[in-house]
Amino acid sequence: MTGSPPIRRCFALFTQHEGQSRVDFTALLSGSDPVVRCHVQWALAPHLAVPVELDSTLAVALGSVDEKEWTPRSRVEDAIGSAALMRLIELGLVLEQGVETPAHIRDAALRESHWHPLLATAHAFSRWTHVDSLKAQEASGIRSTADLIAASGLPPPHYRLREDAHERVTLERPPAVGLDALMRRRTTCRNFDPDVALSARDLAVVLHRAFGEQGREEIEPGAVALKKNHPSGGGLHPLEAYLLVQHVDGVDAGLYHYNVESHALDRLPEPPAFETAAFARLMVAGQHYFSDAAVLLVVAVRFPRSSWKYRRHPKIYRAILLEAGHASQNLYLGATELGLGAYVTAAINEVDIEEAFGLDALLEGPIAVCGFGPRRQRLETVELDPAHRVWDEGGNLVRDSAAASG
Repeated sequence: MTGSPPIRRCFALFTQHEGQSRVDFTALLSGSDPVVRCHVQWALAPHLAVPVELDSTLAVALGSVDEKEWTPRSRVEDAIGSAALMRLIELGLVLEQGVETPAHIRDAALRESHWHPLLATAHAFSRWTHVDSLKAQEASGIRSTADLIAASGLPPPHYRLREDAHERVTLERPPAVGLDALMRRRTTCRNFDPDVALSARDLAVVLHRAFGEQGREEIEPGAVALKKNHPSGGGLHPLEAYLLVQHVDGVDAGLYHYNVESHALDRLPEPPAFETAAFARLMVAGQHYFSDAAVLLVVAVRFPRSSWKYRRHPKIYRAILLEAGHASQNLYLGATELGLGAYVTAAINEVDIEEAFGLDALLEGPIAVCGFGPRRQRLETVELDPAHRVWDEGGNLVRDSAAASG
């Protein structure tokens, strides 16, 4: 085809083979085994929204298209045929140079963000949309730890002992200090009081301690390093905080971005028919005990910030997850010090969060949601507090845990 643009395959692509079974009713009526087993091959390409089913012809054809260099179309057509090539272009797995389709634009953005292909694929296809994790748990028949043990047996032992150890060195237990008291009160809260607002001052304190700038230095012209209260791979600090404010004195309910430079909240536009409480529950995949928090905070990652230095690096995603853990722990401690409850969860509907906040999963994607706010005075949903530093034996909030700063 004269004048047709050169083509290339999408940047990141992995295939998955899935066994499936179907019923052959003709065999059933004839008395033969009605269960027919087959294999389906899926193309997983992170620039596309969903997996793409491939037949054997398309699967083989994909292997004939280079993912780096633009190749003359005629050369590929000679190898795989025009029908197979057209189908791969329609699916968004093969791209035409200069043809700005959504697939082409997303693939170009993925290339420019320097993702490791395997990590980009894992990130893209582990995201949820409109999942209700509690309903899914109930549907599985597992409603309690007893149900889980009945289905899966006891968990691995709570202590790890090495039988091959040949010596034991006893360590001195440290004397308790203020930090110990704070950490003993640090628990995951599942009992927020939706009728008590968080103060704007406490919101500011938690944000500044968990995500705020503590100092900065221009290492080279245009290259600035920030000091925050947690470590970060390469000192790049790619984490961003997006907030759903529900109950904060003096702050309207809605969507916000935490502006680190100004230590301020920037109000964001809301989607049509937006409803705060419903979106809170959607964010945390139906975990109602988390959705009552005064503030739900999305931990998002500006991936190009990290991949600028660690290009297609197999370890950078792991470093980012470690950083998110450090930041969420600081949020826990900052909230606990103020007498507030806090949590972090990875059971979130990333796709719905991205749509509401205007995020692109592969450029600035959510990886967790934290929440914080005033606790209820009575325990309604079970929490793990073995030391009884938050709740007493009768399910009442321990006085010291409820004492907020002035």
